[in-house]
Amino acid sequence: MTMPWPIEPMMAVAGDLPVDGEHWGLELKWDGMRVLTYVSADGVRASGRRPGELSGHYPELSGLADLLPHHDVVLDGEVVAFQEGRPSFERLQRRMHVARPSARLVREVPVRYVVFDLLFLDGDLLYDLPYAERRALLAGLDLAATGPVEVPPYLDGSDTAQVTELLEFTREQRMEGLLAKRLDSPYLPGVRSGNWRKVRNFHTCEVVVCGWRPGLGRREGGVGSLLLGEYDDKGRLCFAGHVETGFTDRALDDLYAMLWPLRRLTSPYDEPVPHDLEHDAQWVEPRLVGEVAYSVRGRDGRLRFPVWRGLCDDKDPTEVVRDP
Repeated sequence: MTMPWPIEPMMAVAGDLPVDGEHWGLELKWDGMRVLTYVSADGVRASGRRPGELSGHYPELSGLADLLPHHDVVLDGEVVAFQEGRPSFERLQRRMHVARPSARLVREVPVRYVVFDLLFLDGDLLYDLPYAERRALLAGLDLAATGPVEVPPYLDGSDTAQVTELLEFTREQRMEGLLAKRLDSPYLPGVRSGNWRKVRNFHTCEVVVCGWRPGLGRREGGVGSLLLGEYDDKGRLCFAGHVETGFTDRALDDLYAMLWPLRRLTSPYDEPVPHDLEHDAQWVEPRLVGEVAYSVRGRDGRLRFPVWRGLCDDKDPTEVVRDP
């Protein structure tokens, strides 16, 4: 059959380590950008969670054509930038928003494509195959763990000692956590399924940027903190708190440049906001999506002590729905 294009990636739900570990495979949760690649004799194309061609953002992906010269495949994976040996979402930000990076930027911020699923192989659509079988076919492609591409193996969930050791390793390295995937699970494009679980070391969520408050001190004249929002199950944009930590000076400058053209006179929220915001908040159209890490969520739904992690290019703001 014809290679499908584009494919919406299957997504995971948040959860705990499965108690029936023998039915699950465990992978590291890579802190990067989800990218599906389409490799054929015509070259390499790439897409993410939103429609659009991404191969120009990451020229490193073109090497897949040389690694798979006699195959037509669709791969699912994560583009990752590393810093001091571990994934750095902050460092990846320098590449995520550049459609045609210069050779200098590619050298300064190299990325790797970490592949963890195979969805199409030489005319066969593999959605209905179990995860374990898709991973076996992926291993059979013998993608070299050199250059910009690697295929890390998954861990058998029944080996509790190794699972505990791997989870402890992610905590020591300040990585996000693990992904648990049922060995018999099919691939469900565009579906957030309980067959895949995110086992996190800390909470993260996506938020809509709804405005900013001006900075003080060295941040004077720019962004001091961001005002955050999430949609509820009725489609109303609700206040989710504000974030003022986790920014580099460069990130604040970039945010200011992107937010300034989006200014508006009125609040974009569909509910009242705290009174202390009304006198100095600069409201914007709710078009940008970011990710924050946080310690706890209050009863009012607001995030407590959030830390900014970066913008998410691949997310529609209306899809940022508060997790009940």
